Amino acid sequence: MGKINLIVVFLVLLFCFPRSVSASVKEAGASASVMPKNVKSFSNQIDEDTNIKRKVIREVLTNYNSPLSVETDAFVDTCTKYDIDCYLLPSIAGLESTFGKNILGDSFNPFGWGGGTIYFKSWADGIDQVGAGLSQNYIAKGADTIEKMGPIYAASPTWSVRVRFFHNEFKRVEAEKQLYFSKLAVELKP
Repeated sequence: MGKINLIVVFLVLLFCFPRSVSASVKEAGASASVMPKNVKSFSNQIDEDTNIKRKVIREVLTNYNSPLSVETDAFVDTCTKYDIDCYLLPSIAGLESTFGKNILGDSFNPFGWGGGTIYFKSWADGIDQVGAGLSQNYIAKGADTIEKMGPIYAASPTWSVRVRFFHNEFKRVEAEKQLYFSKLAVELKP
């Protein structure tokens, strides 16, 4: 019975994390190339990392009964679009509004952006606009860590520590998932 469960889990993972089995593309002058030889493999690794991030964000937000749990794609799309840490925005939302549960009216502002008084059209709009703001007004100007952002983002001297708490939770869940998948891969090797 245990083998059947293992096979079912393997099939589920196979469909959740598709991988290309195509051969590497040969490149002339590959030694001078800055792109990996197997672009499809590189692309698959990015897709796999993105899928794990989606699952982690969804799991943590769901554990907190967050209305943002349905916005996993918006979080990942925004972090990819603006090249920011995928766990930064949900971590800030965790601190500022208990993951979107305590906001001003229908502001769709779980980040406390503008003192929490700025209204966005939707959760996705708020996620995108705050992601753009962090990228342009914080990260591009050298505030590229939670600790560097803290004094600019909030008056509270404990803001960074409290955002880091949530960020660490996302990282912990990610590490658990990666460990689980790596153990499963070892178990399934012929």
